[in-house]
Amino acid sequence: MVEQPESGALAASLAELKAYLRIETGAQDAVLAGLLRSAAALCEQFIGQWLIARAARETVAGDGGWQRLSARPVAAIETVEAVDADGVAEMLPIDAYAIDIDAAGDGWVRSTRAGDGRRLAVRYQAGLAAELNGLPEALRQGIVRLAAEHFVARGGESAPPAVVSALWRPFRRMRLA
Repeated sequence: MVEQPESGALAASLAELKAYLRIETGAQDAVLAGLLRSAAALCEQFIGQWLIARAARETVAGDGGWQRLSARPVAAIETVEAVDADGVAEMLPIDAYAIDIDAAGDGWVRSTRAGDGRRLAVRYQAGLAAELNGLPEALRQGIVRLAAEHFVARGGESAPPAVVSALWRPFRRMRLA
């Protein structure tokens, strides 16, 4: 399970959405910001990657085998701690673990001192871009279009526009079980 703080950064700007909807007042800003956050979360689920870089903490097995981190793309692995059965964490020396970030952005970690029954707590950074202007335009446009569709539908039922999945599909990464 990956623990992560809520990301305060929007993946598309409120100004972009308001321009798309031709809204000039600030009366709907809170609703629109919520729709942008919701659309960004749906985008992350669809493409299997975090959009805006943020910190994560994940606990994995310390059995000596390589363990893949859940969030991706991983930008940096910051710390690795050993956690005993009572939940007490101890910072590991550099020679007690190995880390890797592969070309696909998957983060990997393993204990080099397997057999002590401890798990590894890993702190790392993951995300496609540091901020919204670093995201590919197709992802941002899909988020804006989906948020706009939800705003226009307000309470009514409507299917998301097919163009949104067409914009996001090239960035989709799936894992086979």
